[in-house]
This record gives sequence, C-alpha cells and structure tokens, in this order.
Amino acid sequence: MAARAMVVVCLALIAAGCASAEKDPVVSTAERFLSAAGQGQGGPACGLLAPKAARSLDDCERQIVSVGLRPAAVRGVDVWGDEARVRLDGDTLFLHRFPEGWRIRAAGCDPRPGRPYECEVEA
Repeated sequence: MAARAMVVVCLALIAAGCASAEKDPVVSTAERFLSAAGQGQGGPACGLLAPKAARSLDDCERQIVSVGLRPAAVRGVDVWGDEARVRLDGDTLFLHRFPEGWRIRAAGCDPRPGRPYECEVEA
C-alpha cells in the first residue's frame, strides 16, 4: 500500500514538473512582450506578435505602444497544445506556438461573460 502511494505521489510530481516546463516559455514570451510594449519598444513588441496580429495594425510599432499594455502579475496560465492563455492583473493574452516559438495572437483582452473576449489587438 505504501509503495502504491509513493508511486502516485511521484507521478503527480512528474506531471506538475511537466506542466510547469510547458508553461514557462508561454509566460516568458508574455512577459517580454508586455515589458517591451510598456517601455515604448514597439519593434521588439511587434516581433513577439503572431504575423496576422502584427498585420492587423496599420503601424505596429507605433500602435502597439499606444494600446496601454504594461507588465502585470501573472494570475494563471492555460496551455492547450499549440494554444495558450495568460491571465494577468487587468489583462489577458492569447498565444500560439509557431515553429520559432510562442507568439502573441491577441492582447489587451477583457472577458465578457457568455461571449468571446474583447481584445485591443488580435489576429
């Protein structure tokens, strides 16, 4: 009985470690994006957008810094395959995994109960 309990605990710890490793690149991308946008660095911020999201802005480097995105505490991260959501204080970001890594596909998103999020920037 004790051996079985130990196996269950070990599997739970392994799963938690994998989940954390899966979320780390998502959080890192979100933090770099928000930091660049918040510091007025439009080029680096636009470089972290999904191509379609970047094209949705007429002048990405200027517009992305005018949206009012700022670094904030991460409140939750959900990853579903190649899609992810990062919930922050006052904001939600949606990301997609591309061959070169995670990119922001929607930012400045506010939840609307029973309806899709409303986003300032989206693909």
